[in-house]
Amino acid sequence: MSVRQGMIVGVLLVELSETWQAVAATRSRLTKIGLIAERLRQLTPEETVPGVAYLCGELRQRQVGVGWAALRELPAPASAPSLAVAEVDALLEEIGRQGGPGSQRERRRLLHELFGRATEPEQRFLRQLLLGELRQGALEGVVVEAVARAAEVPATEIRRALLLRGDLRAVAVAALAAGSAGLAQFRLEVGRPLAPMLAQPAESVDAAFARVSPAAVEEKLDGARIQVHRSGGQVGVFTRSLDDITARVPEVVEAALGLPVRDVVLDGEAIVLRADGRPHPFGVTASRFGSRSAIPKLRAELPLSSTFFDVLHLDGEDLLDHPGGERFAALERAVPELLRVRRSITDDPSAAARFLAETISRGHEGVMVKSLQTPYEAGRRGGGWLKVKPTHTLDLVVLAAEWGHGRRRGWLSNLHLGARDPSGLVGEPGGFVMLGKTFKGMTDELLRWQTERLLSLAVTKNDWVVHVRPELVVEIAFDGVQTSPRYPGGVALRFARVKGYRADKTAAEADTIETVQAIHAGPI
Repeated sequence: MSVRQGMIVGVLLVELSETWQAVAATRSRLTKIGLIAERLRQLTPEETVPGVAYLCGELRQRQVGVGWAALRELPAPASAPSLAVAEVDALLEEIGRQGGPGSQRERRRLLHELFGRATEPEQRFLRQLLLGELRQGALEGVVVEAVARAAEVPATEIRRALLLRGDLRAVAVAALAAGSAGLAQFRLEVGRPLAPMLAQPAESVDAAFARVSPAAVEEKLDGARIQVHRSGGQVGVFTRSLDDITARVPEVVEAALGLPVRDVVLDGEAIVLRADGRPHPFGVTASRFGSRSAIPKLRAELPLSSTFFDVLHLDGEDLLDHPGGERFAALERAVPELLRVRRSITDDPSAAARFLAETISRGHEGVMVKSLQTPYEAGRRGGGWLKVKPTHTLDLVVLAAEWGHGRRRGWLSNLHLGARDPSGLVGEPGGFVMLGKTFKGMTDELLRWQTERLLSLAVTKNDWVVHVRPELVVEIAFDGVQTSPRYPGGVALRFARVKGYRADKTAAEADTIETVQAIHAGPI
């Protein structure tokens, strides 16, 4: 710890980056916990919130308006590290505040100031942090354990506080500052959102029922997750990331006020439906859900429907620790059928498979299979909730690949994926349109082969990315297609992962941008 211009500096960004690299390079959970705990102990109070966020692979501000295009041309790296975590956070906060005329120029100036003070490893870390490429779904659980070790409190206390507060950063601050006494302040409060319970994937209905039976089988809507808090005549609506969007969703507020309850906390989805009850593509819901202006006009054109599937608090009684079956029964008492998810209770996998088929025919993306015994495990991918969705694939062309980091250092990992554009719908006829990136689904053996093969196709390369001749075709599984201004075709794949390379296909046989846009236009 040092002092610079009157400011106590606990941890430099390069040190946090080194911790991240070390964590990514080891498969040992205990080693990961120890590395992160050691770094957490060194953070000053001012650095704890951004430091925990960075170690979880996200920004404290979540978004600051910096995308891939803004990071293409950056200043040369600094020769020596000097950036403290608190300074990085302050600069990112300033970048995120920019708006109005001249904001793009000022944002670029601040971004160059930040990257100009960063060494090469720090630049790489920052780039991945800003693009959301550091996120690892399993890492938050490791950080929870690390906070517990650093604060010398039981991990169960951290998890409970996280369940009630929904913000690991705030929980870490309390734990590191005051231990168990600090964590005791967190209680379920109507009006304060909780981290939502998440689901694990299952390959099929049969696989899900092998783990959970009997179970509640629900329609899985491709909408926007909402958590609704009502206390008397006051309603708050929150996103999956716990942002308050009450003013944007008046339909959801009215639905909550119409319930025959006094106080309630509900978990559900908001979705835009067509007149026939089928869903619009996810991008339509996302656009409507994210809009901050012209709400009355949008409401008239694209009304949001509320669908609730769980209740966490009802008229003075907390239900978090109640079994799923009891919570579902309470939901039926509090919420009319029109506002509840379609659900079937069964112990028969064949009945569940029929329910899945019906759900797909109605335009939805799959089903949830939920235990009737599991409590609400806020903020966790508990084994009591399983999601089953049909797999959709496209054959795409590899346009480039980025060098990996941590355990994947020395291998080309993050693939740039393109669809054919034979008619010049987006660019030159016969070219390719980028649809996004993925580093998921690759074994070590595939990474080794992929690196050797892509280097043999290299056209240009630097320390970050290798651009290749568009010859390799790869089969990509994905969950959907969404609107994306980041890419020239205006669309991007959701949750893309590699299934394998198609040695039997040439680039001329890859799927086209027309195919991708047709998928985007309607449910797949």
